[in-house]
Amino acid sequence: MKKHYTDEKTGISYTLHGDVYLPGLVCSEHKYPPLGKYGMLRQKYLKENHKLLYSRMLMNDTLWPHLLEVDQQAHDMMDTIVERMKQERGITEQLKADDWWRWMREMGNVRNAAEEFILQEIVYA
Repeated sequence: MKKHYTDEKTGISYTLHGDVYLPGLVCSEHKYPPLGKYGMLRQKYLKENHKLLYSRMLMNDTLWPHLLEVDQQAHDMMDTIVERMKQERGITEQLKADDWWRWMREMGNVRNAAEEFILQEIVYA
């Protein structure tokens, strides 16, 4: 048996180890920044629900850039939605100074609603 073998269809080289040919795959050396909350949620979603797509993106080295993009889009959209909902509901710094507990409740509701929208439209889409 040959010590090294290259598959003509895929271009992947294999090396004989004992009785088995193992692929000569290497992990890329890219240094990406760490993922945020939404990037990690997207990764978990793809890994559990779209295994083929996840594996393909992982092997093509497109997974991490995709996750970073989803995370950035989600954070940008979160900021936009929260600001818009604060304006619509009249949540101001004056309300914060006058009635802190009400301001906290309203901001919690706004953030929860914005996050629900982001999860459905970006992360789990």
